[in-house]
Amino acid sequence: MIPNLQLRSFSLFFLGCLIGLFSCQPTTTEPAVDPEVAEAIKAIENGLLPAVLPTEDTLTSYTLDERMAYYHVPGVSIAVLKDGEIHWAKGYGVADSLQGTTVDTNTLFQAGSISKPVAALAALHLVQAGKLELDTDVNTYLSGWKIPEHDWSENAPVTLRHLLTHTGGLTVHGFPGYTQTDTFPGIEQVLQGEGNTPAVFVDTEPGTNWRYSGGGYTIMEKVVEDVSGMPLETYTRQHVLDPMGMTKSTYEQPLPAKYHPQASAAYDGMGTYIDGGWHNYPEQAAAGLWTTPRDLLRYALEMQAAYAGGSDRVINQETVSAMLTRHQNNWGLGPALSTEEEPLIFAHGGKNAGFSNTFMAFAKKGGGGLAIMTNADQGTSLMREIERAISDHYGWETAMPRRVDTIIIPETERPGFEGDYVYDGEDVRMDGYRVKLTYSGNYLTIYDPQNGQVNELLSLPEDRFIDRNSGDRVMFSRAEDGIPNRFIFSGAFPFRKVE
Repeated sequence: MIPNLQLRSFSLFFLGCLIGLFSCQPTTTEPAVDPEVAEAIKAIENGLLPAVLPTEDTLTSYTLDERMAYYHVPGVSIAVLKDGEIHWAKGYGVADSLQGTTVDTNTLFQAGSISKPVAALAALHLVQAGKLELDTDVNTYLSGWKIPEHDWSENAPVTLRHLLTHTGGLTVHGFPGYTQTDTFPGIEQVLQGEGNTPAVFVDTEPGTNWRYSGGGYTIMEKVVEDVSGMPLETYTRQHVLDPMGMTKSTYEQPLPAKYHPQASAAYDGMGTYIDGGWHNYPEQAAAGLWTTPRDLLRYALEMQAAYAGGSDRVINQETVSAMLTRHQNNWGLGPALSTEEEPLIFAHGGKNAGFSNTFMAFAKKGGGGLAIMTNADQGTSLMREIERAISDHYGWETAMPRRVDTIIIPETERPGFEGDYVYDGEDVRMDGYRVKLTYSGNYLTIYDPQNGQVNELLSLPEDRFIDRNSGDRVMFSRAEDGIPNRFIFSGAFPFRKVE
């Protein structure tokens, strides 16, 4: 229901009419012939799982087709690792409604923030070559633009380790991208705040706190370019992408015309085809990678091989071990890491305007992994259900529905929760945001007219509810007459009832 405010200015959730016009029948360049592969694909396609289940319920599952329709996601591409190889990859649905193309395993998607852990390998490759150091002031490597002086410049300068682990105290969380008709700024313009985001600077002592920063990764990009003397897209092509076999991928921005026939279009929160097909991102390391799920799993395979000491085509065992060492907030030098020591998992999500993606893999060689890419803003919810289906089928136990003890609200009390509610918080971006609550069967539903999304809530004791598909919590409070008059969604978004 409630948009992620860090992304809301970029895109809301996808609501489209395309599902009714185009078939969601799967398309793939690789028809499955192996019985085990065919069984796995069928199990995933028919076994999507919600986030939450009542304790007394049997395991509820959905089909991929019906959940693509439910979330209004026109196109999905999936790839899965098993036993040290790509077990299967498959595409589903619509890639570009204007061009009449469907998704296959070669369809390119914008990776969003999954660009970061792959681009981090460029910096780590330079560290391994002795041209960069992880704990040296990065201003010593930067030419032209440098990180502005700050209160901690002398005693706590920003280092490459800080940039890669989001601990540099740097501003700018993410980037909205540029339309095809926008002026396309250079990297120094972005860092100086001359694009469509504020300037990147230090406002917290480096090394003291974890705070996600696309701005920090844009500085990392400039470090790589200044030290190597190459544009990021050239350096990554020669030293990262091609050595890993990611031949379908590119950091080139804007996307060259030769790739357009393979590129998926993006769809915004109201189901409108984004003008020009997609946004462009000069912040290449932070958000500029175009790729496929299969290519992302080639990255995973290379990291697994290097971690086991069997490959040094990009980085060696010592460097990948440093990459997968936990820093603040369980973050490595690029990817996020699992909270448990074993099994060690590295992962990252990604969201650009009209694209939602996820990636994860076990660090040990031969371990499993997955990559899911979608061309819709509601793709995040769909991906979680696919991920739970994959985890269940392969026995990974990394993502399973949570069991909760629910109650049934008596029908006489249900009208008290129903009605129109308006946002009642301090974020001016949410002013006037309205939703409607009604009962449907035993579910209290939240309808969001801004994006057409419907949230189904399970009832818990003490005026608490939980979203069965996302796991978000909802807490109600009551007026003096005992009638519910206010709720808080996900602990952060207060709404009051409109009389």
